Amino acid sequence: MAGREQVIKPRVVKIDSEKSWDFYITQATNKNCPVVVHFTASWCIPSVAMNPFFEEVASSYKDILFLSVDVDEVKGVATKMEVKAMPTFLLMREGAKVDKAVGANPDEVRKRIGDFVHNIPGYKAI
Repeated sequence: MAGREQVIKPRVVKIDSEKSWDFYITQATNKNCPVVVHFTASWCIPSVAMNPFFEEVASSYKDILFLSVDVDEVKGVATKMEVKAMPTFLLMREGAKVDKAVGANPDEVRKRIGDFVHNIPGYKAI
C-alpha cells in the first residue's frame, strides 16, 4: 500500500539496571546465546555516533543478543566488566568475555563480530 512505511523493530536491548543486565546475561547463558554489548555514554560523541551502526549490525544476526549499556546509568556493570573507555564492545559467550574492541571503528567492530560468529559451531547469519 502506498504511504505505509514498514516499522523496523530495534534489535538492541537497552540495559537500565544491574538487575536487567543479570536477567539478560542469565537468559543468554541458559539458551547458549552469544551476546554483543556496546558500552556507551551520552556525553561521548564517538559512542553516540556508533549507535546506528550497532543497530544495523544487530539486524544482521538474528540469534545473537545485542545489548547497550550507558556506563553512567549502570556503573556497576561497567565496573564489573572492566570498561574503562567508550565506546567499548564486548563479545560474550556463556556469561564470559570472549573478545573486546575499544573505539569507534566500525570496520574493526564488524570484523570482530564476524570472527566471533564464525567460531560458533552451526551458527549462520541472516
